[in-house]
Amino acid sequence: MSNAVVSVRTGAVLETPPPSRPSLPPVPWRDPYSVNSKDLAAYIRQLEAACLENPRSADLRTCLGMAHAVNYDVYKSIDALEEARSIDPENFWAQLKYAELHYRLRALNRAEEETRQAADLATNPFQLAIARKLMKDIRELQHSSIRNVEWSKPLTVPALVLTAMFVVMFVVMGWR
Repeated sequence: MSNAVVSVRTGAVLETPPPSRPSLPPVPWRDPYSVNSKDLAAYIRQLEAACLENPRSADLRTCLGMAHAVNYDVYKSIDALEEARSIDPENFWAQLKYAELHYRLRALNRAEEETRQAADLATNPFQLAIARKLMKDIRELQHSSIRNVEWSKPLTVPALVLTAMFVVMFVVMGWR
């Protein structure tokens, strides 16, 4: 069967677009705070099955990561979003949701880096506006925040000092 369509008025042959990617399952909630846990678990199972059927779909992995995030399962969300980014490194939504997850975890320095990458991947003004808004929120939080989570110093010295304090405490308690 041909994908060509013949225009009745002009007689020109028009090519119809090839069949698109499988559509994403509809999101079962409008407000992520009011979603029923049973509905969310069923939606996650549905997305996991869809990911098995379409292992090269970054969009499905992104939706799965978002569903895990709504379910407060951070590690599975990170895994799904990282996999979506590895499948399609040019996918704006996978990159943005990965950055947003870091923002919500308050890993602000990492969130800023990832959001900058998402802004570079934006293909239209709407996407760019969303990335800029997230970047603005991150910078506002960085300026008003007391701490930025970043493990840049080793913890061996404090751990050794704490261990020595426990040993001294046990020796003192043993002599009494």
